[in-house]
Amino acid sequence: MDLTFSSAAECDAAALAALHNAVAEDLTRSFGVGPWSGATTVKGVLFGLRNSRILIARSCDELVATLRLPTKKPWAIDRTYFTPVEKALYLINMAVAPSLQRRGIGRLLIAEAVRQARAWPANAIRLDAFDADAGAGGFYKKCGFEERGRIIYRNAPLIYYELLL
Repeated sequence: MDLTFSSAAECDAAALAALHNAVAEDLTRSFGVGPWSGATTVKGVLFGLRNSRILIARSCDELVATLRLPTKKPWAIDRTYFTPVEKALYLINMAVAPSLQRRGIGRLLIAEAVRQARAWPANAIRLDAFDADAGAGGFYKKCGFEERGRIIYRNAPLIYYELLL
């Protein structure tokens, strides 16, 4: 599958919301209702565009994967678990179309995020993943992220991961 990567624009907001909602529905079907079950709105995507870089992967003209790289720390992240660095980015809202998962698209999108983070410049990428069957911790480990800690945030067990650049 040929993929192209770019930064999202306002015209991508509806497709991004639809992709996130498809992933949330798929996870809810597979693992039951959980923190991953929330709906994404176009308004929420537009807010994200104003406050961070959203990367997208396309196959032909179809949006197939995305992730968001804000510089501002998400609420659930506790900096004390991480390596002190000058500039960290936070990987959030990663989604790969359910019908295209397990084909390497997510790993290629992470590689693009790392390339862009190094050029930003940033010293680390940090994230949290659900410590549950619906979580993607194993995926992030395969992409080179190291576990930094485990917490409970709003009744959701999370694992912190970091990739030093």
